[in-house]
Amino acid sequence: MKKHSLVVGTMTWGCWGSALNTTEMANRIEGALELGLNRFDHADIYGDYTTEAEFGAALKQANVAREDIELITKCGIQMTRGRANKVKHYQYDTAYIIESAEQSLRNLGTEYLDLFLLHRPSPLLDTEEVGLAVATLLDQGKIKSFGLSNFLPHQVESVMRFAPVEANQIQCSITHTDSMYDGTLDQAKHLNIEPMAWSPLGVLFKNPDDKAVVRIRAVADDLMKKYDTDLAGLALAFLAKHPSKISPVVGTTQINRLADAKKGFEIALELEDWFVLLEAAKGTRVP
Repeated sequence: MKKHSLVVGTMTWGCWGSALNTTEMANRIEGALELGLNRFDHADIYGDYTTEAEFGAALKQANVAREDIELITKCGIQMTRGRANKVKHYQYDTAYIIESAEQSLRNLGTEYLDLFLLHRPSPLLDTEEVGLAVATLLDQGKIKSFGLSNFLPHQVESVMRFAPVEANQIQCSITHTDSMYDGTLDQAKHLNIEPMAWSPLGVLFKNPDDKAVVRIRAVADDLMKKYDTDLAGLALAFLAKHPSKISPVVGTTQINRLADAKKGFEIALELEDWFVLLEAAKGTRVP
């Protein structure tokens, strides 16, 4: 059964954002679980390759059973910060994928990853190499499931010839709706792939002067009153209505904002209200 839930994003938990200490991270983990949110999204690169291990230390301190949470992480991006690389690039040979998964296991202090993703498609991606790595990791019980991140439909299909793809983490929001038109979400629904949306609030708060944001805000007041929510809640409700069952990755480190996000995601927008928001986002009526 495809999952359809908020995912707690950890990208800004470390030095790329709030720089939470071990106790603060442990408190966030426990607080998320109290809200019923038990999926935590990572990538090896977060915090210049430091945040996974910091989270792992916090997980040991938190009063949480491993089987009560799901750990998601990504591999493949080779940065020049945190590693001795002369150029940023992608690496996806069989040995490296396995090595990356094993390093994430050590960092997070766990024996298995619930979901392991390739972070971005590479022009040099050899899908047979990927298939060998994934088969090995699944057979050894080091990962429970495998997926992709930022892959287009034809790229997903190529990987699926050699490995079972259960998720695709994509950029999707009320201000970035390309995946609703380019076949990405259609494919996800058809093949029972979980679409996970990073940056699910788009540029609503990052760029308030953006023309689409101005238009959305102009129609949002009445809808916020109608559904008793805020702008972020409306944006998450917009994603929740899509039939592909999008799971937003919410990046806040504040438990109260996570609680508000969960409430927003549980709102059932009426059909015409959804299209009011789409029309505002696009700046034009549907054809």
